[in-house]
Amino acid sequence: MTESNDTPIQTEEGDERQHRRIKSFVMRAGRMTEGQQRGLDQGAPLYVLPLADAPVDYDQVFGRSAPRSLEIGFGMGHSLLEMAAAAPDQDFIGVEVHRPGVGALLNGVLTQGLTNLRVYDCDAIEVLNRCIADNSLDRLMLFFPDPWHKSRHHKRRIVQASFAELVRSKLKVGGILHMATDWEPYAEYMLEVMNVAPGYRNLAEDGKCVPRPTERPITKFERRGERLGHGVWDLKFEKQS
Repeated sequence: MTESNDTPIQTEEGDERQHRRIKSFVMRAGRMTEGQQRGLDQGAPLYVLPLADAPVDYDQVFGRSAPRSLEIGFGMGHSLLEMAAAAPDQDFIGVEVHRPGVGALLNGVLTQGLTNLRVYDCDAIEVLNRCIADNSLDRLMLFFPDPWHKSRHHKRRIVQASFAELVRSKLKVGGILHMATDWEPYAEYMLEVMNVAPGYRNLAEDGKCVPRPTERPITKFERRGERLGHGVWDLKFEKQS
């Protein structure tokens, strides 16, 4: 995953400083497959974007103006690849720090010849703060983030009030924050955070979770969980202001 729950704060002098970062991800070492290494070697120069010091003009990056989605923590990239392939009229940005996952996604981009997907291989909060213009995203996706089960680790969860506000600033009015988790207590926690976050509307008819949206691909992990009777909870919140 590529998340952290800290956002910049302002000093009285107006200088932006960063307090101690509490990361919501753990960097894991992983052995590269041949395909993943190919993805990094051949795909990174073409599709991995550097952190910028000012908002990026993605119309220029993609060579067009199109609906734009960003996924935080795409894992091995299977869902993001499927979504990008199914919607060639839309543009996608993925953020992931796990290098085998980045390599796997890039290998898929090369194999499928996709042109509507770009990648950041760094902290998602840094990407949102430094690269994404305000009111520019049509959708932000956060699928199966680490729930940090233990109470003493809850501060590491990416879904916090500060995260909700940062995402709202980057979404267009009418833009969607779509989250999914396979741990019901985390779904309940997300609802608690989002229900009091200003400027959002819960799209669930019952004010809780929405049925699984067809645009979110089902992963092998999710299918295995369904066979074992495990649930998945999808939450969708629309930016209203």
